[in-house]
Formats: sequence, structure tokens, C-alpha cells
Amino acid sequence: MTIVDTPERRQLRELTRSFVTREVLPHLSDWERAGELPRWLHETAAKVGLLGIGFPESVGGSGGDLLDSMVVTEEIIRSGGSSGLIAALFTHGIALPHMVQAQDETLIERYVRPALAGTMIGALAITEPDGGSDVAGIRTCAVRDGDHYVVNGAKTYITSGVRADFVTTAVCTDFPGSGSLSLLVIDKGTPGFTVGRRLEKLGWHCSDTAELSFVDVRVPVSNRVGPEDTGFLAIMQQFAAERLSLATQAYATAQRCVDLAVRWCRDRQTFGRPLVARQVVRHRLAEMHSRTEAARAYVHEVAERVAAGQPVVTEVAIAKNVAVSACDFVVDAALQLHGGFGYMRDAEVERHYRDARLLGIGGGATEIMNEIIAKGMGL
Repeated sequence: MTIVDTPERRQLRELTRSFVTREVLPHLSDWERAGELPRWLHETAAKVGLLGIGFPESVGGSGGDLLDSMVVTEEIIRSGGSSGLIAALFTHGIALPHMVQAQDETLIERYVRPALAGTMIGALAITEPDGGSDVAGIRTCAVRDGDHYVVNGAKTYITSGVRADFVTTAVCTDFPGSGSLSLLVIDKGTPGFTVGRRLEKLGWHCSDTAELSFVDVRVPVSNRVGPEDTGFLAIMQQFAAERLSLATQAYATAQRCVDLAVRWCRDRQTFGRPLVARQVVRHRLAEMHSRTEAARAYVHEVAERVAAGQPVVTEVAIAKNVAVSACDFVVDAALQLHGGFGYMRDAEVERHYRDARLLGIGGGATEIMNEIIAKGMGL
């Protein structure tokens, strides 16, 4: 028994597996084609206690910590869900933590509790059309005007941006690109705030993604998260959890594809024998399994250190890259082993193959992770 494998977390896995089997699997293909999740799924996940995992009960959550959130993420994918499903259903995981950390009771009551109850959907808006990983270079500006900020700018690639009721938005509170950032919670329907268009993507089809536009949007100062000009630090402090979530999605996707490939190779007959009877196939499956196990072990080790409060910025970057690399190899090998069927939309590995491509981009691209690792080496 390990820290991530306790009796309580085994029960959490069983609860998650039951939820996916009952509420997700019968509908996932339809949601993929619709391009979004239904709002009722958020409420259903909240009622069984999954939506609030990792958030304290004092703000409407279900309790637990980073490791519990990872258990839910892993089990959703291993039960037949997808990283795209997780991105859409748990988008509050990146929209709310800054408000919880700031301990602003007004924002907690207006946004955190409803989101954790599944009655509101939140999004986080950082990325802009002319900049991705360069958070300090944000150009969407908020100018103070009495008890309001006037916001002008644009955001893109915003997960759940189409369905979101509110958007936790990174804005520059000095001159554009100054690095003086704040976070403002902006309600959908505020004059001047529009969803430009729904973006079509290679993968994560059931997760809606949007462009957002802000033209003279007046946002109350009371909707600021924490003191002015503390947004950059708040964003940086949440990156570890986001990156470990993506790392978990990566190794969990790899494990699901290993399971699917083993099953396929045992059942698929060619030239009178199952595929698994061939040494080259067994060795490929063994390599897929080995890379997945190594990635899981390292991600778990780093997550335990983060949960214990240790500063492991470099190790988090390594964990993300290691898990993504393993996932890239495994999803490609799994699809190849499935042959022509693996290329069909009816094959589950086809969805994982598409969805996995984003994991090395979101939350800080692989190249950004390598830069962090290089700095950690003193280079």
C-alpha cells in the first residue's frame, strides 16, 4: 500500500469508475460530436462528490488534496473517459484555486460554491492571440476607473470558454506587457464581453474552446482576486497542480492504451494465431508497459512531494515531460497495433491518439518545461 493506494482512495476509485460507467460511457461519443459536455453532468458529478475533490469543505468542496484529485483523473481515463472529458468537466480546477487561496468570502460565495455544486461553470483566461506561454507579456489591460476596471483585449484557446458563466481573467494593470498582472472575475453577459467563436480542434472534441473579446468591459473592483498586481505570482503558484494534472492525464492515457492494446492483441487473429503470439508484438507491449509504469512512478513521487509542500518546480517540469513522452510513444504504438481499425472513429485508441497531442502543449509546452529544467541544472 502506498500513499496513492489507501483504502480510502480505493473507494474513491470505485466511486469514480461507477460514475464513468453509468453517466459518461453511454454518451461520450455523442458529446464528442456535439463539441461540448451537457451542463447536467457537472451537477451530477457534484452530487456524487467528485466535482469538489481537492477543494476544502469550507468552500463547498468535498475535501481531499492533490493526490485525491490525481486518483479521480487517473480512474476516469482508465475507466474509458478521456483527457478531453476531464478538461471540460473539471475546468473549475484552474478557474477557482486563486479565489480559494485569496480567501475572499464574497468571491467564494458568488463563484466558488456554485461552481463546486455544478450550477455554474468557470474558465481561466490567460493565453492571448499573440502570446502563449509568456504570461508576463499579457496585453489585455484593465484601467482603474473609480470602483471599476475598464478591460480591453482578447484571449484565445480558452477551455470551456463557450459554456462558462464566469471567466477568471489575467489582465495587465499597468502598461501592456509590463508584467504587472491582476486577476479579475468577469461574468458572461457583461456589456462588451463576447465569445468570439467556438474553435475547432484536433482533439479534446467534447471540451469546448473559445476566443474571448473584451471591449470597454466594466468590472467591479470587488471582482479582483487578491491585491492588485499579484496575479503573476498567483498564476505561477497554481502551475504545479495544473502540470501534475496533465502529467496524470498523460500516464493514465498511456495505461488505458496499454490495456486496450493488450486486449486487442489477444483477441485479434492473423494467419491463424493471435497477434500476441508474435514476439515483436509482445516486446512492443512490454515497452509500452515499461514506459507507462516508469512515468507513473515518477509523477507519483513528485506529487507526494508537492502535496507535502516541498518546492519542486524543476521536478514538476520533468514529471510532465516524462509522462507526456511516454504517452506519445504508447498512443502511437497502440494505434499501430490496432491496424486499420485504430484509424477509425469507432476505435477508442483513435480518440486518445488525438487527445494526447495537447498534453505537451497545455500548462506550459514541452520546450518551456525543458527551459525550467535547464535553469534547475544551473544552465
